[in-house]
Amino acid sequence: MFNRKFFVIASLFLCVVGFWLISSATVAECADKYALRIAHVVSTSDPMHEGALWLKKRVEELTNGGLQITVYPDGQLGGTDDQLEQARVGANVASIADAARLAEIVRSIGVLDMPYMTNSYEEARKVVMSDFFKEWTKQLEEHGYKVLAFNWYQGARHVATRNIPVKIPADLKGVKIRTTGSRVWQATVRAMGASPVSLEWAEVYPGLQQGVIDGCEAQYPAIYGARLYEVVKYISETGHFHLLSPLVVGINWFNSLPQDYQNILMEVAAEAGDYASQLTLKRIDDYKSEMVNSGVTILEVDTTHFREATAPLYEELGYTEERKIINDFLNQ
Repeated sequence: MFNRKFFVIASLFLCVVGFWLISSATVAECADKYALRIAHVVSTSDPMHEGALWLKKRVEELTNGGLQITVYPDGQLGGTDDQLEQARVGANVASIADAARLAEIVRSIGVLDMPYMTNSYEEARKVVMSDFFKEWTKQLEEHGYKVLAFNWYQGARHVATRNIPVKIPADLKGVKIRTTGSRVWQATVRAMGASPVSLEWAEVYPGLQQGVIDGCEAQYPAIYGARLYEVVKYISETGHFHLLSPLVVGINWFNSLPQDYQNILMEVAAEAGDYASQLTLKRIDDYKSEMVNSGVTILEVDTTHFREATAPLYEELGYTEERKIINDFLNQ
C-alpha cells in the first residue's frame, strides 16, 4: 500500500516537473523567437536612436510585451554591413542601413542615393512611399531581407574637412574623403573631385585625428553626434544627397513572427521613421549653431559645379531609366 501510494505521489511529482520544464522551454523559446535587436552606427544623441527607442516602446505596448526590442547604438553589433549580414542569415537583428548598400543587391534602389536625385526631404519621402519604389524594395526578399520602412531621414550629406575649405570640385583634388564602400557613394565622391576612402563610421574620428583621411561626407546629426567638430575646421554644404534610410530585418526572422506582430512592426516602423525624421529636421539648426560655436566654419556652396561634375554618373552607373521614373513621378 505504501509502495503504491509512493508510486502515485512520485508519478504526480514527475508529471508536474515535466510540465513545468516543457512550459519553461516553450516560454524561453518564444522569448528568443519574439525578440528583436535594432542596431545602428550613430550615437545615442542622434534622432535615429530616439526613433528606435520610440519604436521599441510602441511595439512592446501593442504586443503586450510579446515582441521585446533592444536598441544597440554606436556600432555595438558591428558596422552596417555586419548588421545586414547578421539579419540575412537569420539573426533577430534590424539595421538602420542606406540605399547605397542595398543597391549592391537590387541595383535600382541605389538611385535614391545618387547625387542630387532629390532636392529635399519631402521629395525623397514621396519617392520611397511610391508603389514603384516599394516594388524595388520587395525584390530584396529574394535575397534574405525585409524592409520594414524606408522613411528614416538622417539629413542632407555634406563634406567636412580637417583644414581644406571646399567650394568647388577642384578644391577636392587629391583630398581623401571617407565614405562607405558602396559603388554609388564611392563613384559620387570621386566625381566630386576627391579620393574616396572606405572606413567604418567608428573609425572616422581617429582617422581624421591621425590624418588617415582629410575629411568625410556625412549628415549634420552624425557629424555632431560623433563630435567630429573637434577634428574638422570646415563643413561645406554640398548637399549631394538626402539620406533617407531603411530599417531592414531578415526575411526568415520576419516570417517567423505571427501575422499580427508582422503588421504591427511594419506599421510602427513607418511611424517611428516619421518621428525620427521630424526630430532631424527640427534639430539641424541647433547642431550647426553648436558646431560653429566650437570653431567650425560652415561654407555655403553653389552646388551647380557639383551637380555638373556628378551628372554623368547616371549614365555611367546605369541609372538613367530610374532617374526618369522618379523625375516624371515628382513632376506629376
